[in-house]
Amino acid sequence: MSGRPPRIAMLCGDGPSSWFMYNALAGEVQILAVVVERKPSARGMLRYRVRQLGWPTVIGQLAFIAFNRLLVRFQRRRMDELILRYGLQADPPPAAITHRVHSVNAAAVRRLLGKLDIDAVVVNGTRIISRAVIECIDRPFINTHVGITPRYRGVHGGYWALVHDDAENCGVTVHLVDTGVDTGGVLYQQRIHVGSGDGFNTYPLHQLAAAIPLMKQALHDVVDGTLIHRDGVGPSRLWYHPTLGQYLRYRFSKSVK
Repeated sequence: MSGRPPRIAMLCGDGPSSWFMYNALAGEVQILAVVVERKPSARGMLRYRVRQLGWPTVIGQLAFIAFNRLLVRFQRRRMDELILRYGLQADPPPAAITHRVHSVNAAAVRRLLGKLDIDAVVVNGTRIISRAVIECIDRPFINTHVGITPRYRGVHGGYWALVHDDAENCGVTVHLVDTGVDTGGVLYQQRIHVGSGDGFNTYPLHQLAAAIPLMKQALHDVVDGTLIHRDGVGPSRLWYHPTLGQYLRYRFSKSVK
């Protein structure tokens, strides 16, 4: 590894997984800025999903999202156990380096990145990043995806792998960011192993914990000039939230919680 720590900026969604990644990296890399975007409007997301999937599917997804609030309560003890086991910390970054924006695709973000002397940009939980942002600096943008790509692009890749009896590809990917949905070149992938006490809301904790050392290695690769990307595991498919009907069917037919 290089003799100096990587210098990075982070583009983040506003949530615990971003803070878990920030705190895990902070002791090993130099984080010059953390850009936090607001969640996209619920109305805009709803319109987008209806265009992509149609009303019946979207209504089923909304029903599952409401149901998952109850599911979280039943899985909370296991979630807390894993957070403690993996040493995940949810403290937000210091205000001095935090920049809150409406969107990571705002012109202000491009200006900020252009001013920073960084080696890479770490992405966590944002909307699709525009070409204008990706190309505003000649530095790699690196994302953690909770799924093995490109087979499980989109959301809940670990869950969908288990639903399809594909435990071999239940895992996490650290990859380069391009303008597609989890289509960038793969840097590292790691399978995870889940137990009988795990479920929909604990799979991502296993995945994030597995991704942290992979992200650290990728950042050191950038500094060392050894960053190499490769193809992932096919075939490529984009996945979405389950509907409530799907979740209940797989819960009782395949014991995937």
